Amino acid sequence: MRGAGVGMVVALVVASLGCVGARPAAAQATTAQEVCRITDPAVIEASGLAALPGGGYLVENDSNPEPRKMRLFYLAPDCSLTRSVGYPTTARDPEDLAVDSGGTVWIADIGDNSPLTGGSGKRRDTIALWTLAPGSKTLKIHRIRYPDGVPRDAEALLIDGQGRPVIVTKDPGGEVYRLDTPLPTDNAEGAPLTLVGHFTPSHSGTDNPWGFLGSAFITGGAVSPDGRHAALRTYADAYEFDVPDGDVAKAITTGTPRVTPLPGEPQGEAIAYTPDGNAFLTVSDQSGPVSILRYDIARPVPKTSAAPSAPPVAVVDHRAKGALLAGAFTVVALGLVAAVARRARRRG
Repeated sequence: MRGAGVGMVVALVVASLGCVGARPAAAQATTAQEVCRITDPAVIEASGLAALPGGGYLVENDSNPEPRKMRLFYLAPDCSLTRSVGYPTTARDPEDLAVDSGGTVWIADIGDNSPLTGGSGKRRDTIALWTLAPGSKTLKIHRIRYPDGVPRDAEALLIDGQGRPVIVTKDPGGEVYRLDTPLPTDNAEGAPLTLVGHFTPSHSGTDNPWGFLGSAFITGGAVSPDGRHAALRTYADAYEFDVPDGDVAKAITTGTPRVTPLPGEPQGEAIAYTPDGNAFLTVSDQSGPVSILRYDIARPVPKTSAAPSAPPVAVVDHRAKGALLAGAFTVVALGLVAAVARRARRRG
């Protein structure tokens, strides 16, 4: 499908969703600050990002036609490459990464595109998490699976307060899964995940290359260093949840998030917190040089008798006025547009 076809699909999708409800209240405006620019040619399609406590960053490559080029990259504070770590066996489609409270690096090898979204049609029986413990030079693999055995595409990984991985699927009406059993290592049969609930983003109106559709797909996740907040992102916005008890999955499925717009990112798929937890870092999945961006987070200020009341922080309710994308026609249309996007990106 070429450009005219994409425009037609977008128009049809928007028309079909016109009855969903009024647009939610706009979130507070934000301005991105460029932190540094990744220019090393080895780093392409960065779909995962984490900030290191001592300074610098981690990124990982998305799927690559040359498996040996799929690596974990350590970057200096100026985004220059310092070292990289390869996978001991082939990684299928890494999409996100995280660093837990103990310093272990987690890579989410959880991408699984259907034919509608650019995949080959050979879906995965299991997905995988890779870990790199502090001081280790070798990644370990941990195979997991969805409880009903049905393949899904996912790009968001979060690690909760008990060290449990939480995965949120990319599709509209994202499903939130958690591993409630011990983490297996070098296993052949995947350990089953538990479905905790769902999270549906809102149509915020934030500018992004995919318009209405960019608000629908969940493309990354992160947990703040102190564990008190968690975030999911789409191509358009970041949704932050309060996590009072360390249960990230519960917070995502039952909490009301604050929204930070991430306007104009070329293909925003990664999100992380700064080491102090007061700002988001993002990066786009692109084949060429790309910038790490910083967005300050607007949070409510607790009221005290000694201080004046703070102005309200705009909140978008992700449950407001019905589901964002409903019906088989809409899902198929989204898939066709995503397929065009992926093919265009590969050609680029």
